[in-house]
Amino acid sequence: MSVTRRFSRLRSFLPVNRRHARNPLVWAAIVAATLAVALVFSLSGLGSRLGMGDANAAGPHPQPPLHASNGKIVDAHGREVVLTGVNWFGLETGTFAPHGLWARNWSQMLDQMSASGFNTIRLPYSNQLFDPASKPTGIDYGKNPDLAGLTGPQIMDKVVDGATARGMMVILDRHRPDAQGQSNLWYTDHVSEQRWIDDWVALAKHYRDNPLVIGADLHNEPHGEATWGDGNKATDWQAAAERAGNAVLAANPNWLVLVEGVETYQGNGYWWGGNLQGAKEHPVRLTDQSKLVYSAHDYSPKVWQQSWFSHPDFPNNLPALWNSMWGYLAAEKQTPVLLGEFGGRSVGDDAEGVWQRSLMKYLKEHGLSYTYWCWNPDSGDTGGVLADDWTTVHEDKLALLRTHQWPAAARPGNPRP
Repeated sequence: MSVTRRFSRLRSFLPVNRRHARNPLVWAAIVAATLAVALVFSLSGLGSRLGMGDANAAGPHPQPPLHASNGKIVDAHGREVVLTGVNWFGLETGTFAPHGLWARNWSQMLDQMSASGFNTIRLPYSNQLFDPASKPTGIDYGKNPDLAGLTGPQIMDKVVDGATARGMMVILDRHRPDAQGQSNLWYTDHVSEQRWIDDWVALAKHYRDNPLVIGADLHNEPHGEATWGDGNKATDWQAAAERAGNAVLAANPNWLVLVEGVETYQGNGYWWGGNLQGAKEHPVRLTDQSKLVYSAHDYSPKVWQQSWFSHPDFPNNLPALWNSMWGYLAAEKQTPVLLGEFGGRSVGDDAEGVWQRSLMKYLKEHGLSYTYWCWNPDSGDTGGVLADDWTTVHEDKLALLRTHQWPAAARPGNPRP
């Protein structure tokens, strides 16, 4: 079973300053970790094959709730927290379940993510997931017997509770209004703004007693006609994010509110959801400003051959580009930034690999949070951390990500009834 990451990556392209398109861990190899993995999987040598380690062993464990302070995310004790996570998609698609459950047990998948050093999962969903007619598919119930008979939201509960029981924090991502595809704006003819907000409020209340469910990524990749700060209620993403964000905080004041960028601001084009230039003049204002985190997406020339990839100074031109589009927000100690999506197949010496290694260096140097796209191997344009067998990790990718990882959170005794 194979699908592309968004089912469609064909986008229109114009040069820079016009409309752009985009298809959107420090090794800790210790003997105790290897032995622990062998026990979990009960197979000789499997831990090494799965790329398991113990990258979360050192350092203080973050203690939610989290909030923003001077451009950083900090925990309940005021200690800096960096989210270094991964996306696991599928709940937003027509399977209404995370992908790969036809090949693996969901709990073993989470064991592997945690042991790989990720402290956060960004979990995409669609509003259609909550419709009674949406039935989960693509699950081998022989491998996942405890999922039999569950609805999509109940499977989400299992994954969320399983992740947080392992100390991984969870960001929920409203990825699509329905399973068919992404939308330019936060609403469509079939999913109104009120439905979008109501579903967020319901989720904020539902997970209120689980402190490791830390936030809401309000809408994935606003683009096309989406504007920022122009006052047009039909297209102004900044204003819509304020409306939804304040509703979320009224329901769950402990959550972070993550607001992505747009595609184009004042004629300057970038990746979908990646352009946060407008936040300088028109910042998002919430009832609790310490709960705001901006989020951007960034991709490689294999996704689309943007003009900066062929610049004579590539890759030395990239840090200035990232600063101008989203990095400045944290650098100027205004608001934390999470790079919610980036990824690619190569970490080698080709342009995509150079881009990935340059971006990881930038994130580490600036102490920025990220959730890598993605865990799944079936992302058509980027591949994933896992190989196509849904079991073996790409060691080169994982080695790169392990250069910038942060400890997992303190594990709750019982995350949620």
